[in-house]
This record gives sequence, structure tokens and C-alpha cells, in this order.
Amino acid sequence: MSHHEPEAKIFACSKSVYLAEQIAQAYGVPLGKVITSTYSDGEFQPSYEESIRGLRVFIVCSTFPSADNLMELLLMIDAAKRASARHITAVIPYFGWARQDRKDKPRVPIGAKLVANLLDAAGATRVMTMDLHADQIQGFFEKPVDHLFASTIFLPYVKSLGLENLTIASPDMGGSKRAYAYSKFLESDVVVCYKQRKVANVIDTMELIGEVKGRNVILVDDMIDTGGTLAKAADLMIEKGALSVRAICTHPILSGEAYEKIENSKLSELIVTDSIPLKKKSDKIRVLSCAPLFAEVMHMVHHNNSISGKFIM
Repeated sequence: MSHHEPEAKIFACSKSVYLAEQIAQAYGVPLGKVITSTYSDGEFQPSYEESIRGLRVFIVCSTFPSADNLMELLLMIDAAKRASARHITAVIPYFGWARQDRKDKPRVPIGAKLVANLLDAAGATRVMTMDLHADQIQGFFEKPVDHLFASTIFLPYVKSLGLENLTIASPDMGGSKRAYAYSKFLESDVVVCYKQRKVANVIDTMELIGEVKGRNVILVDDMIDTGGTLAKAADLMIEKGALSVRAICTHPILSGEAYEKIENSKLSELIVTDSIPLKKKSDKIRVLSCAPLFAEVMHMVHHNNSISGKFIM
């Protein structure tokens, strides 16, 4: 008797439904039904409204603050485990708490490792994410991690712009590896911004290493939070003679006055993915969907196909 493996089921935490619907559509299955009951004090309980016994389930949830998103993901993983799902893959387009990947001063937590332990304890058998703040976070897990690169989404768009005299820039020393990978693929120059901070989210000084005069610059980063770094970098580059400055940031956190900073900066365009929903629209922000990439990789994982072809850098 031939055994035909049933198709996987895709579910979503409440704040990631907008993305999970697109992923499910691209995958070719309906989005699974979950209802969430909420108590008057704010405690909530998700419940699967269909059988998942013996199946592979994908739970889509970006874990941006508040902590409710992470808690909802953990509860959904636990519910899937107790409902006898065979494989439970946590699909986390934006992996929150990833900036806490080491002890950078005494008496602080390593939040990314704690989140990895929580996902493990809840019962996730695999994790799928995109553009982690630091690559080594993959090593915090004892389970397989599929770390996807948004470059697969961004590079075709950059090529479609047909920019002459292209230069790729990193807004800080930490992102230089990513910038070099982009520049190698696009056969362009690289410049790096050197910034010093006295406190988080506030830049004290910024210098530019490299030449941008007469160049079209694209800043590359994994996330944009307050927008201060990118706005300052764009203004500095235009000052130094750059023809245009665009920015590619995978995760649009965009907190505080970020939208105003982007609007008022010399950036001609900010290109992001939909790993986090935008709080408001902006003419300067272009969103490219990561749903087709996740759907394709999820399909490959479910059918035990190699996913290495999805890593173009």
C-alpha cells in the first residue's frame, strides 16, 4: 500500500495573520482555524479548531514586542504538542529579542538564548526565521534552524532599479559582512559607517569609511528601529556628494518617531519586508513580501527537499 503523506497545516498567531494568509495562499493550503479566548484580566488561550494529530504544523508568528506575541506562540506550540502533532515548526519571520545575543555588560540576560530555550521547552521541533540580528543565534537551539536570507527578495528588486555607479553601505561595523555579501553579488563598491553610541538608540558620532561622491548608495541592515542611524547615515552621504541614498532593512520595527525621521531624511526610498506589519503608510517605504519565500521553503521542508538553493548569498 503506498503511503501518501498528508499536506502540512499552517496556523498563525493573531498579530501575524496578515502574513500567514499570504504564505498559506502561496503554499496552496487554506490557513488553519484557531480561536483565542481571552479572560477579562488579559490572559488568553488559543485553541485549534481542527484535528492536527500526526501532522506537520507550521505556526507563523513574528515575535516583536509586546511579549504577548511570544507567549501566544509558546501556547500554540504547547497546544500542538498536546494535540499529537508530529512535527511543529515555529515560523518566526522576525525573531524578537535577538539584539540580546551576548552579555555586553555585567548583570544582563542573554534574551535570545532564553527565547530559544522557551521554544525548545514548549515543544518546537524546528525553527524557521529570516535575517537574524546575529548569525550565531542559530547555535542557541538544539533543534534544526532554517535561517533564510531576505537578500533573495531584495537583490532582484535592486537589479530592477538599474542604478549606475552603485555602492553598498553598512550603517555600522557589525553589518559590514552583510554589506560585503550584497556588494559581491552586485559587483559594487562598499563603504562603512563608523558610529559611537553612549546609550542605546542615541548616536553620538558618525564617520564614513570609503568614498561616496557621485555614487548611488544603498544602505543594508537587518532591522530599522528608531530610524536614527539610517537617517543620519543618508544625510552624511548626501553631504559627502552621493547622488542618491536608499536603504534596505529586512525588519521594519519603526518605533518612536521613526516615520517622521524617514520622511525628513535624505533617503529616497526605504525597502523592507512584511515580517512586521507597518503601523502607517509612507510614500518613502516600499514593502516586498517575504510570503513566497517562506511558502517555498516550508514546502521543501515538508517534502524533505534540500533548501540550499534558496541561499543566494
